[in-house]
Amino acid sequence: MLNKIAGLARVLAVLLAIVAAVVMLPANVNVGLILLVLGLIAGLLYGAEDAVRLFVVVLVLGPVAAALGIVPEIGDKLSAIASNLALAAAGAAATVIACRVWKNSLGDVTGLTAK
Repeated sequence: MLNKIAGLARVLAVLLAIVAAVVMLPANVNVGLILLVLGLIAGLLYGAEDAVRLFVVVLVLGPVAAALGIVPEIGDKLSAIASNLALAAAGAAATVIACRVWKNSLGDVTGLTAK
């Protein structure tokens, strides 16, 4: 069930990233916060083996967004999409990091009590 919710959050984040870049949303909609929260939820899908790929995506999407801004006519839209995706991916990476810190801390505490 958790995988379905996290998968839905990832799909919603991608859709919102595209829609927010193309369509003018009302001023009271905080797209950045919504993308971040969806990314945090979507981060539950990523295991240790997927973490490196996710971190690379987070690192690469920023420069890609800047480069896409140069494209005539549609560059600003493409750049906004890439920036929005980077925000959602950063949320997912934060979840992966937090889960890893939790597992490491739990292992450390368990190691202290074991004989």
